Amino acid sequence: MTSGEGVTAGRPAAPDDGPIGDPAGDRPGAPADAAARAEGRPPRPSVVLGVSAGIAAYKACELLRLFTESGHDVRVVPTREALKFVGEPTWAALSGNPVATDVWDSVHEVPHVRIGQGADLVVVAPATADVLARAAHGLAGDLLTNTLLTARCPVVFAPAMHTEMWEHPATRANVATLRERGAIVIDPAVGRLTGADTGRGRLPDPREIFEVCRRALRGRGADLAGRRLVISAGGTREAIDPVRFIGNRSSGLQGYALARTAVARGAEVTLVAANVSLPDPAGATVVRVESALELREAVLAALENADAVVMAAAVADFRPVAPHDSKIKKTSAGPEPVHLVENPDILAELGERRREGLKPYPRVIVGFAAETDDVLANGQAKLARKGCDLLVVNQVGAGLAFGTPDNAAVVLGADGERAEVPRGPKEDLADVVWDLVAERLA
Repeated sequence: MTSGEGVTAGRPAAPDDGPIGDPAGDRPGAPADAAARAEGRPPRPSVVLGVSAGIAAYKACELLRLFTESGHDVRVVPTREALKFVGEPTWAALSGNPVATDVWDSVHEVPHVRIGQGADLVVVAPATADVLARAAHGLAGDLLTNTLLTARCPVVFAPAMHTEMWEHPATRANVATLRERGAIVIDPAVGRLTGADTGRGRLPDPREIFEVCRRALRGRGADLAGRRLVISAGGTREAIDPVRFIGNRSSGLQGYALARTAVARGAEVTLVAANVSLPDPAGATVVRVESALELREAVLAALENADAVVMAAAVADFRPVAPHDSKIKKTSAGPEPVHLVENPDILAELGERRREGLKPYPRVIVGFAAETDDVLANGQAKLARKGCDLLVVNQVGAGLAFGTPDNAAVVLGADGERAEVPRGPKEDLADVVWDLVAERLA
């Protein structure tokens, strides 16, 4: 009684258990990896981890560990003030590379130019309001800002600051400037800040920042910068009583993969999550819901000025007419029948709203079809019935799709386009979907 989460897979890409990127190789200024070349291996992707002076600097140690343990060569470039939070010996020990903050350190190596030139990725975590401002205005008063000016690779900022600082018009203007130039600025998370304060401004989970960086290293760039995207994920639950519900097996993994890849490509993402127990994707605004009616309301609320919506959630087709207020007891008479009523068809409604010009509606609509048999035939019929631009069709059951890290799918277009996505990580399918969405938005 559900329709929903697609599976994944994608174009050939670097394996997920190793370093990902476009290694600098013999590019001028790139650090040599003589041992790797001697063994016939490509040089490790070179990552510059900038650390600015925020209390969240200690979390960057975890981000550094994730990079080094996955095979990346990391050079840490902290600001002078950042060393008051985490000292130079810690960064040097964890990275295996020397640490400098000043352009006058090791002048003969011209570090203010060479570090940025040789990088495959620069990530600043945490990025304070001060560093964002200096980067936006092209200032170069220390080694980190010099590195940002010379880098010609993907640049990711993970801001962390108090809510008032993040919401200040100056910071918002600086963020907009950086994004216009192609940098990926991850919106901070909501949570506990320093002292007793709580709000938006918390550094996202280091593992989620790492996932954004991994996607950025794949080289698609910020082609979705300025786009507002709405994604649904997970599976709805329709209450029978306070204890029991009608549900489905969707884990939300595909929707979360869509959110991560969209953020890594520069988009502003609202993720409507139905009963998902996964860490919030860094940079996405997460709205949590339970039932199909709640999901519909949240999606429509998020559609204001949205460019595209991807309905990856598995939405229950039916719900009980009258849920019990208390737990249904087992009796000798046997169970009472559960009378069902049809839920709204959210995907079809979005297509209808667009046809009728009823705002809000998105420019591009993407649906998912989870099928157990006659997969393509059912998918083609659903594509025609729903009025969406793209439909991701996949086979579910017997260990496929739900709860798995990978799968295969076919993306059908209303214009007749058809993209077959072989089995692979769900992030790869997400990138294929965003490639097709970007084409239609352009």
